[in-house]
Amino acid sequence: MTTTEKPDYKVIGTRPIRPDGVEKVTGKALYGADIHLPDLVQGAVLRSPHAHARILSIDTSAAEAMPGVLAVVTHSDLPVVADKVLDMGEGASTASDMSKNVLAADKALYRGHAVAGVAATNVHDALTAIEAIKVEYEVLPPVLNVQDAMRDDAPLLDASRHTRTPTGEESENASNVAAHNRFEGGDVEAAFADADIVVEREFDTKMVHQGYIEPHNGTANWNSDGTLTVWTSTQGAFAVRGALAELLQLPVSRIRVIPMEIGGGFGGKIGVYLEPVAALLSRKCGRPVQLTMDRTDVFQATGPTSGGHMRGKIAVKDGKITAAEVSLAFEAGAFPGSPVMAGAMCMLSPYEVENFKVDAYDVVVNKPKVAAYRAPGAPNASFCVEQLIDELARETGADPLQFRLSNSAREGTRMITGVAHPRIGQEETVQAAQASDHYQSPIEGPNRGRGVAGGFWFNAGMQSSVVASVNPDGTVNLIEGSTDIGGTRAALAMQLAETLGIEYDSVRPTVVDTDSVGHNDVTGGSRTAYASGQAVYEAGLDIQQQMVARAAQLWECEAEDVEYADGGLRHTSDSEKTMTFAELAGKQMETGGPLQGRGSVVARSPGAAFGVHVVDVEVDPDTGKVDILRYTIAQDVGTAVHPAYVEGQMQGGVVQGIGWALNEEYYYGEDGRMENASFLDYRMPTSLDLPMIDTIIVEVPNPGHPFGVRGVGEVPIVPPLAAIANAVHDATGHRFTELPISPRRVVEELHNLQ
Repeated sequence: MTTTEKPDYKVIGTRPIRPDGVEKVTGKALYGADIHLPDLVQGAVLRSPHAHARILSIDTSAAEAMPGVLAVVTHSDLPVVADKVLDMGEGASTASDMSKNVLAADKALYRGHAVAGVAATNVHDALTAIEAIKVEYEVLPPVLNVQDAMRDDAPLLDASRHTRTPTGEESENASNVAAHNRFEGGDVEAAFADADIVVEREFDTKMVHQGYIEPHNGTANWNSDGTLTVWTSTQGAFAVRGALAELLQLPVSRIRVIPMEIGGGFGGKIGVYLEPVAALLSRKCGRPVQLTMDRTDVFQATGPTSGGHMRGKIAVKDGKITAAEVSLAFEAGAFPGSPVMAGAMCMLSPYEVENFKVDAYDVVVNKPKVAAYRAPGAPNASFCVEQLIDELARETGADPLQFRLSNSAREGTRMITGVAHPRIGQEETVQAAQASDHYQSPIEGPNRGRGVAGGFWFNAGMQSSVVASVNPDGTVNLIEGSTDIGGTRAALAMQLAETLGIEYDSVRPTVVDTDSVGHNDVTGGSRTAYASGQAVYEAGLDIQQQMVARAAQLWECEAEDVEYADGGLRHTSDSEKTMTFAELAGKQMETGGPLQGRGSVVARSPGAAFGVHVVDVEVDPDTGKVDILRYTIAQDVGTAVHPAYVEGQMQGGVVQGIGWALNEEYYYGEDGRMENASFLDYRMPTSLDLPMIDTIIVEVPNPGHPFGVRGVGEVPIVPPLAAIANAVHDATGHRFTELPISPRRVVEELHNLQ
């Protein structure tokens, strides 16, 4: 369903077949573990059995002497690196922390922390060899949640680390609080004192996994000339190249990263884990080395998203939100870098709130360092704020969507960062949800309830670069460096075809390595269709300009007398002189040689995205099971380039949010061992758990993009946590403030069994 009119596009808004579809459905697409090089050897990684332990010594001699073993590496094989901040595209980390995460230095900081790597002629010898490595540990008490970690007497992960005060100054006291930031505006105390209604609650969420199918992998070949080639499944080949350059102290010019097809990522495949280890092993043994994680390693040793503790208080006067005070403390895992700042900046952005104080704490705990996960930080924070808003609507007797509409942000509304919203579709999205058949229909039956929630994500811009080469037959090869996860090959090809006025099938998109195209930031943050789309548009305009000049050359006239329109060229004053795109493409040799268009951008106006969700549930009070009966998502997508892919992104985010709300969590024992490190025990929703998810595509064009595009993939995961919690409250009368709302938790809380 589309709620606004848009220009009469030729390609944009259609639903063509994705160009990589045949290879993927026939099994011919090559993923990271499919690489088979001459003389390739296999590797394995030794991981810490302890969540927190000082490493006293590592003896690798027995492993090195074993048959088939070619090389062994530990952290001592990594160069010493500075505390330079590395921006991996979604969340920053220092090179020093990243180096210690790749291979543990003086301490193992979580169970599964990599300690050593082995390369051998086959994987069986490698696995046998890691068991022969002798590591002497001094086991230390672990700290496993933010509230315990923030205590003054908590075990310290890094005694040298200091927290920062809200003003940015360093504290004198060592702490597990790696950073503390505050956003403050207006007169919060006065607004609370003058309020009609104030609600206040505390909330808790757990770490959850992104749920990608393909495990992490890395294959490296350190050549005898000192150059390094890496094959990996990554969301950002250039981010991997930059990280490797810092960790291995190599110039980027000597590193080539070849991105393979990726079996899912959702933010979890931005960092590096195996690639540096494979590179070190390859340098030592002189042969290419391949490392692939098993599923347990993925769970225990790569980045989930943060769990956290939140405390929120919101005030209302005369039906308007007048003040908000929220404290967020997020788990960063073993090293700093949780998405707490993003959560803090997102949670109030759908609303107009003049008086606010928001504290954001980044807290290290003895768990794997967190990674991004679809709108990182925003779902947790929304779980807190959107439940408080639901409670306020009930207290005031207002319809929950009308209450949100009355308090909605609009163009010019300032976020807590002080940045004013440009043209946004928050109000239109709420109105679309209000008008939906779902919201207009009654919810009937015992133990049933309806919940709503809204959500926001900034959307990212960053850098993108493409090259478009015109072939003599009138087709165009589109060379890009953005990993394709959700159909971006098609979305970019469609935008180029629209720019040039040619058929979609005439554009052939290819994702290439870091040596073959200019810099491209990660595929993440809902930036690719938007930012790389801008670069594609610029490349299309470049081709148009060159074609105008070449047509003028053929017609022996001035370029000002030639017009590019409708996929062809025409003389503005001589109707007999016209050429199609394909005709001029066939005359490249006689008009100046190969014709290429280039586009390179730093995209700075990504356009904020908003979503509003409506969900109906049924709760079995005896078993605690929550069934999703009906789900509708309304979202402003700017312009839907490929509506089928837009719908898929919306539905996919909802499914992941449902899992997060009802079942998913990293479950740790007191010793820091993850007890459910497999898809058998880590409960993700399947198609049998879900109804069809209805989508309402709202199109409020982004003024910062030539086709009005906004990112789509992040926002859908933001509202489900709170929407489902609000629905369960509507069904049971009980407010669930801790996730997941699992059958066990429902039974315990409804029957006071805790």
